[in-house]
Amino acid sequence: MSDSAVAKKSKKQVFFSRLLSTVIMWALVTWVFIAQSELGFSALLALLSFGALFEILKMGGGKIPRMTMWVTLVISLAYMGIESSRSIPQSSLMLGSLGLLTLLAFGVSMRKAPEGDKTLLEVLVPLVAFVLVPVMFYSSSSQILFTQGDLTKGAWLMLWLVAVTKFSDMGAYITGSLVGKTKMIPHISPGKTWEGLVGGFAFTQLAACGLYAMAPDQLSFFSGWGEVVILGFVLCAVAVVGDLAESVLKRSLVVKDSGATLPGIGGILDLIDSICFTAPVFALWMGIKEIF
Repeated sequence: MSDSAVAKKSKKQVFFSRLLSTVIMWALVTWVFIAQSELGFSALLALLSFGALFEILKMGGGKIPRMTMWVTLVISLAYMGIESSRSIPQSSLMLGSLGLLTLLAFGVSMRKAPEGDKTLLEVLVPLVAFVLVPVMFYSSSSQILFTQGDLTKGAWLMLWLVAVTKFSDMGAYITGSLVGKTKMIPHISPGKTWEGLVGGFAFTQLAACGLYAMAPDQLSFFSGWGEVVILGFVLCAVAVVGDLAESVLKRSLVVKDSGATLPGIGGILDLIDSICFTAPVFALWMGIKEIF
């Protein structure tokens, strides 16, 4: 069999593996959504968060002491558990956890003489992991889900956010694969193209406007089509940056994939990387609307 045939077959296999993983994940999300269980939503967020957090720490490999990895995991699990109970103000919990993690990470680094940027990396990677996943993904998603006083409306808002974010990724992937020629930022992600970016924006609007048209009552948080369209464009741009941010992280740590949990997609971090950035922006938008 020729090399081109092997490459073509491999590309086809990757596509169907990615499709299968996507279908399974959407089936899980749909099941939790239909069940309308607060425990189910919290468990799903915690599972995704723990998996992604572990992958980032694992990507650090020998650069992170084992003790620091365990400290990060324990503090993160405690943070998510307390966050879900909503027994402590979010800002206090966040600052306290971040401060404690910073203190302990530096404490572990003092076990030997500093070794230049290697020692600093021991502290920074766990902090980046904590901020990206428990804070930006878990806390923001929980705020979107549970702060509207109506779990059903919160779930619809979260579904809208996930659809907008993932349709951005999907549109960029499909369009880029079919007609992508002009490299967008090859020094970070060689596969990203400007044509794919245009496709991402188009698919984002398809998801944003399509869901709003289907369920205007459940998505009554939005004041109208203008807000839906504008926020769709904003979140698409943020999703692109979030996807590239993971590429920066992987290249900096010299790894190809965050993991192999999801065939065709990679690790859990590859699944939620964009949402780590779009969820805080959407949560901020919600907070601003509450004030004004």
